[in-house]
Amino acid sequence: MAIPVGSHAPDFELTTLGANGPEIVRLVDQLGSGNILLLFVPMAFTGVCTKEFCSVTSELSEYETLNAKVFGISGDNPFAQQNWKEKEGISITLLSDYEHKIAKAYDVAYSSFLPEKNLKMGGVPKRSAFIIDKAGIVQYAESSDNPGDLPDFEAIKAKLKELA
Repeated sequence: MAIPVGSHAPDFELTTLGANGPEIVRLVDQLGSGNILLLFVPMAFTGVCTKEFCSVTSELSEYETLNAKVFGISGDNPFAQQNWKEKEGISITLLSDYEHKIAKAYDVAYSSFLPEKNLKMGGVPKRSAFIIDKAGIVQYAESSDNPGDLPDFEAIKAKLKELA
């Protein structure tokens, strides 16, 4: 179960690959100027994850209008994420949770084996979405045990409109 609405969002320091190489992104540095939408996905280069991030990329101006910064988080290393971004035209900032610490802090890490998918997924993030307000409080939380289920983006946008 994901951390609940009303909780203080766990801070993080995650790596992204910027124009000049690896950069650290800290949640605390993002607070104050707008709301934050964190989207956790299981793995780069997979069909559903690519569909999700390409869809969000195509609607990025709408999220900006709703005063939200969007970050995608996966357990892949930042170099694989950058390759994925370039291959698929993803323009949201991707953050590498290579050690799965943030997925665990947000309580969205798979614990082990998914028998229905015949996959070992221990530590990999579940497909999840969190809206964090300017003060660092979780205003929306959604997580799915099924890696094929996309977040409810209409509910996310409605919440962002409410917070704008």
